[in-house]
Amino acid sequence: MNQIPYIPETAPFTPEQRAWLNGFLAGLYAHSPGSATPPPLAGPPPKPAEPLLILFGSQTGTAEGLAKRLAKESEKRGFAPSVLELNDYQKANLTAAQKAIIISSTWGEGDPPDNAVNFWSWLNAAVAPRLENLQYAVLGLGDKNYSEFCGASKKFDSRLEALGARRLLARGECDVDYEAPAKVWAESLWEKLTGGDPAEAKPASTAPPGPPEGDSARSVSTWSKTNPFPARLLSRQLLNRLGSAKEVYHHEISLEGSGLAYEAGDALGVVPRNCPALVNSLLAALHCSGDELVKVGDSTQPLREAFTSHYDITKPPSEVLAAVAGAAQNSELARLLVPERTEDLKKWLRGRDVLDVISLRPAPFAVVELLPLLRKLAPRLYSISSSPKAHPGQVHLTIAAVRYESHGRDRKGVASTFLPDRVGPDATVGVFVQASHGFKLPADPNTPVIMVGPGTGIAPFRAFLEERQAVAAKGRNWLFFGDQKYATDFLYEEQLTAWQKSGHLTRLDLAFSRDQTEKIYVQYRMLEYGKLLWSWLQDGACFYVCGDAARMAKDVDAALHRVCETAGGLSAEDARAAVAKLKTDKRYQRDVY
Repeated sequence: MNQIPYIPETAPFTPEQRAWLNGFLAGLYAHSPGSATPPPLAGPPPKPAEPLLILFGSQTGTAEGLAKRLAKESEKRGFAPSVLELNDYQKANLTAAQKAIIISSTWGEGDPPDNAVNFWSWLNAAVAPRLENLQYAVLGLGDKNYSEFCGASKKFDSRLEALGARRLLARGECDVDYEAPAKVWAESLWEKLTGGDPAEAKPASTAPPGPPEGDSARSVSTWSKTNPFPARLLSRQLLNRLGSAKEVYHHEISLEGSGLAYEAGDALGVVPRNCPALVNSLLAALHCSGDELVKVGDSTQPLREAFTSHYDITKPPSEVLAAVAGAAQNSELARLLVPERTEDLKKWLRGRDVLDVISLRPAPFAVVELLPLLRKLAPRLYSISSSPKAHPGQVHLTIAAVRYESHGRDRKGVASTFLPDRVGPDATVGVFVQASHGFKLPADPNTPVIMVGPGTGIAPFRAFLEERQAVAAKGRNWLFFGDQKYATDFLYEEQLTAWQKSGHLTRLDLAFSRDQTEKIYVQYRMLEYGKLLWSWLQDGACFYVCGDAARMAKDVDAALHRVCETAGGLSAEDARAAVAKLKTDKRYQRDVY
C-alpha cells in the first residue's frame, strides 16, 4: 500500500495551508493505483428529482415573487422546478411536460399581463396542440373591485382543460390580500403533487381558497407591505401652474435608515389613511361615536381608528352591495344586481362609496354586521420618479391628487390626497419598495430608448433619464410627453428642456391636447414621426409606455402596430408578430394602471 505523505509542522506554511495540503494529498493517494478500493455506498442511488414547471404572468412582480417562493418550496419536497414567464412557452414545451403550475395576475378587463400575452395567443389559437399528458394547476391574483376578477387565470384554466390537460387542483383566486389564501392553496397543491389523484380535482371554484389572515405573517426583519417603513416627507412641490385643471405634486421622501433599495423602474408602495371627514360621515350614518372598541385582526381598537387606517371605505365591495340590496329590495341597486345588468351596475357605482350604498338601507347597519363585509385598506403603488444614483437616500413620486364632486358630495382619492393634505413635516408615511422585473432599462447602456409617458406617466421616465445620465449611457433617448396645456401642465419642464439642450434627451416630442381646437395626443405624434420611430426600432431601440391602461396604453399600442404597417411596410398580421416579438425580447415594456 502506498504511504500518504504528510506535511510536518516545521514546513514553511501557515496552519490553514498545511491543513489544505494534507487533505489534498490524502485524497490524491486514496485514488492512486494500489490504493484500497473504497467501500460501496450503502442503499440504492438517490431518486432523481421530478421536473416541475412553474410559469408566471406578472405586471407588478407579485405573481413572479410567488412563483419563485413556490419553486424554493418545491425543491424541499423533491422536485426540480423551472421558473419561466408564460411568454416563454416555447422553452417550457408544455406538450412534453407532465406537471405545470401557473400563477398569473390580471390586467385591464380580464386580460393577461404583458409577459403572458403571447402565451395566451398561442394557447387560444385554433391550432393550439393537445395537452393530454399535462397535469396543471392555476392560481389567480386579482382585485374584487374589478368586474373581471382573476379573468386571465380563468381563461388559462378553462382553455388548458379544453385542450385535454388534467386539473391537479381547483383554481385558486386571491384578492388584494393574497398571502393567506395563496398559502392555503399551495398546501393543497403539495398534497396533490405528492400523491393526489388528478381525476378527483373538481372544476374551478370561483371563491378564494380561505379567508385572509391579516398581518399574522408580518416580518419584523425587513420593511415590506405588511411591515412598512415610517418614512419622512422631505418636500412637496406643485408641478402645475396657476390656471391648470390638474393638481400634480412632486413628493421627495427620505429612506435614510431604512436599508430600502430600489432601481429605476420600480414602484413605491404607500400605506394611506382615509379622509377624516369621510370617516366622520360614515360614523354618523352608523349612529356611532367612533369610540366603540372593535376587533381588527388580533388587536382591539376604536372604531374611528379602524375606519381610518384599516378598512377600505371608498369602493363598496360586492358583499356590501348584496347585503344592502337584500335589505332594500325595492332600491335601484337591487334591480342592478343581476348578471345581465353588469355594465349598468358599473355606471351606477361610478363616484359612489360605502357611505352612499349603506345609506340605501331602511335601517342603519350594525357595526358587527358591516365590518366583516369590508375589505382591508390596501397600499397604493406609485411609479418611482427618481434614480437612486441621482438622489441617494431618497425616493421621489409624481402623483396627481384626485378631487371631484359626485352625487352631491365632494370626493377625493385616498392616497393621492393623503400625501399632500395630511402628511406634514412632523408626520411619517408607511412605505415599501415593490420591485419591477418587467419594466427596466436595457442592460446595454448603448441601446436607444423610446419612452411614451403622458401626464403622471412621465414618472418612471424621469427616473430613466436621471439613471442614464448618472451612468453616462451613450444610447439615444426619445421622450413623448403630453398633457392638457403647455402653459400650465408641462411637468418637469425645466429639467426636460435642459436635458434636450444638453443632448442627453435626443428628442422631446410634445402633445398638449387642449392647446388647439382638435385634441392632439402622444399617439398622434408617434404616427407623425412613424418613419423615424421605425428606424429607431430597427436600430434595436427599446419601447416603453407608462400611464392609463384603459385608454392611453391601448391607443399607443394601436399606434405602434400602425407604425409597423405604414413605416415598416408590414401586413397587419406581420405587424402583430413584430410587436409580439418586441415583447418577447423585452424591448416593449409597459407600466400601466
